[in-house]
Amino acid sequence: MRRRLSTRGLPKRTPRPRAHDVETRQRLLDAALHLFTEHGFSKTSVRDICHEAGANLAAVNYHFGDKLGLYMDVVRVALDAIREMNDVTMQAREGSTPDDKLRHYVRTYLPRIVKPEGQASWIHKLMGHEMTEPTPAAQFITEQMILPRIRYLAVVVSDLLGCSADDPRVNRSIVSLQAQCLFYAPDAFRDAVFGDWRPRTPTEVDAIATHIAEFSLAGIRAIPLPLIPETAIVKA
Repeated sequence: MRRRLSTRGLPKRTPRPRAHDVETRQRLLDAALHLFTEHGFSKTSVRDICHEAGANLAAVNYHFGDKLGLYMDVVRVALDAIREMNDVTMQAREGSTPDDKLRHYVRTYLPRIVKPEGQASWIHKLMGHEMTEPTPAAQFITEQMILPRIRYLAVVVSDLLGCSADDPRVNRSIVSLQAQCLFYAPDAFRDAVFGDWRPRTPTEVDAIATHIAEFSLAGIRAIPLPLIPETAIVKA
């Protein structure tokens, strides 16, 4: 009689996902990306997603755990695209001065704000919902998508000011710079009341980017040194 080998103590093999399961999972992810982008997390139900994906309600729990798990996977898709865009804004030529790094950042960041296209378009809409009605994913989004750019700008601005990155003037300068760029993001109210301010051509976008960069550089250099706290004055 042939002896049967024991598998006790060996790690269990993870079964390969069946082609049908992989296809169903992708349909759910595609449907969720579309619906979360259009309506936001709270206004999209699991039933809506399953209906669009042609899947049963149990499929979301099977593949993603729950609605939030599915949303987090959509966010991760956005994160991969955001990383690519972030990399471009933070890839000034080797040997660039802090001035050049700031100019490069604005000139590559602003066009994506003014007229989001392709992946940038749906990501902008998804983040718009997140900013209006934050979900439990907000902290993850901030850590992974936003803070890398802020940390990069903190180094650039601190070099311009000749101070440490934790100087309060650094964060204030970053907020001012970002606010100028974000003013030109698509906004129905802004377009209604300031429609003629919106750049229409790449040349106009570049002109605005140049203005923001030069205005910011001049403003940063004009910031006075902080007053020395009285407690730091050594009395004779």
